[in-house]
Amino acid sequence: MTGMTNIQPFRIDVPQADLDDRADRLARTRFADELPGFGVPVARVRELVEHWRDRFDGRALEARLNSYPQLTTEIDGQLIHFLHVRSGKDGALPLILTHGWPGSIVEYLDVLDPLTEAGFDVVLPSVPGFGFSGPTRETGWNRYRIARAWTELMARCGYERYGAVGNDGGAMISPEVGRLAPERVVGVHVTQIFSFPSGDPAEMADLTEEEAAGLAHLKWFWDTIGAFNVLLSQQPQTVAHALVDSPAGLAGWNGQLMVEQDVEFAVANLAIYWFTRTAASSMRLYREDSLAEPPSGQTTVPLGLAAFANDFQSIRRFAERDHVNIVSWHTYDEGSHYAAHDATKTLVNDVVTFFEGLR
Repeated sequence: MTGMTNIQPFRIDVPQADLDDRADRLARTRFADELPGFGVPVARVRELVEHWRDRFDGRALEARLNSYPQLTTEIDGQLIHFLHVRSGKDGALPLILTHGWPGSIVEYLDVLDPLTEAGFDVVLPSVPGFGFSGPTRETGWNRYRIARAWTELMARCGYERYGAVGNDGGAMISPEVGRLAPERVVGVHVTQIFSFPSGDPAEMADLTEEEAAGLAHLKWFWDTIGAFNVLLSQQPQTVAHALVDSPAGLAGWNGQLMVEQDVEFAVANLAIYWFTRTAASSMRLYREDSLAEPPSGQTTVPLGLAAFANDFQSIRRFAERDHVNIVSWHTYDEGSHYAAHDATKTLVNDVVTFFEGLR
């Protein structure tokens, strides 16, 4: 890694002029016309806009984030922002938690206290290009480069042995942290395992009823709401022009994957993107990953899955093809893609149980 190795304290202080500008833009929103069945409904965007304009307390979110130790460092030429919350308990196992898109560090705020109370130190970084890490400064920041940065970040925090936890994009990055540093990473815990059919007909033989249902759900996702993935893998900059200029546009686009979430949580995530002006750079991760050359071979560190009801359905036969050491596989009939927020206790219990067996 190149660049400075020192770590600096950080505190969020959004300029009042930015808050006033956001309020003015929201007040002047021009809502789209619509026909049903063509995407995120106007009613949902209106709900987000009105909540953001009239009820959301951005200073309260700022204060909540500032109540935790926040730091920055530069790794491989990129600013990295992170929360570092120590449990204060002897023998604490460090965990690095990684969010995805269109989430942010807000995804994991509800688990910070329960995890530290359970005896874990927590490092919660903003992914390069997201939030307070700021825009990426050059190309090449794919999941593999981020994983390398995470191993360096944990070393700078003084940790030689730790676990990795991830959701969404973080569930793609975290296994790569384990692949890079199997001698240091005791285990990886994710809420999705993104292993797909390879095209080999033998893989599709004798599917169980559960596996067939998982494939049907995957097909539904790609046929119904997967267009964002195609666009962001090809031309993320094209849509970014609208998002960085319109908070309502940001609500519609980023909000497409948060339609089932409470408005306070959805707007908190939107606010992070808006005030850090990272709508464009965050979406570049999709394009970067599409251009990356993936490593060959299976991951070998212990891997645990906690899958939640209203989310991507991981399929074990494909997961075992890509990961040789799956030691925990739990599915729950609650929660969503943002289980750390809406099924907090269940997720924390699963994470704690998984890592307690690996200390």
